[in-house]
Amino acid sequence: MRFKRFGASLLVTGLALLGTASPALAHSELKSSDPARGASLATPPTQVKLTFSGPVTLADQNPIQITGPENASWTVGRAEVAGTVVTAPVQAVGPAGEYTLRYKVTFEDSHATSGAVKFNLSAPAAAPSSQAPSSSQAQAPASSAAPVGATTPEDLVPSWVWIVLAVAVVVAGIVVALRFTRRKD
Repeated sequence: MRFKRFGASLLVTGLALLGTASPALAHSELKSSDPARGASLATPPTQVKLTFSGPVTLADQNPIQITGPENASWTVGRAEVAGTVVTAPVQAVGPAGEYTLRYKVTFEDSHATSGAVKFNLSAPAAAPSSQAPSSSQAQAPASSAAPVGATTPEDLVPSWVWIVLAVAVVVAGIVVALRFTRRKD
């Protein structure tokens, strides 16, 4: 009986600790994007928009890069930040297919993060006209982009899944410990 009470109090304490610690473990993350993840577009966008769950700053000089099939690389203009929203003008060029928008930002808790949003273009993007891009636009260097099709951890599993998994492991450990001590009685 003594072990049951100890196990129950250990379970309650563990759940209370996990419940209070989860906000501290949570990092800001990408809430939405335009183009949206998995979107199929008939025409390429002229601007990209990333909305995060908390305020951000830009991590480097080329915080947004867009690459696609046949080594297509879009010209991305100067990114602007307004609180939780990052926008940048883009000039699309390339064939139809899957494109990857990569971003790098720093959250107000100084946590730097990067991620990717994949979307499809159903028709080729016409080559830009003969006019030169404005001085505020700079094309991302192709050598700094990750290979097309690369998957980042953010694409695989959201952070809340890891928290639920950790809670499940703790609960399973407590249940096994309680059953083991019950058999010894």
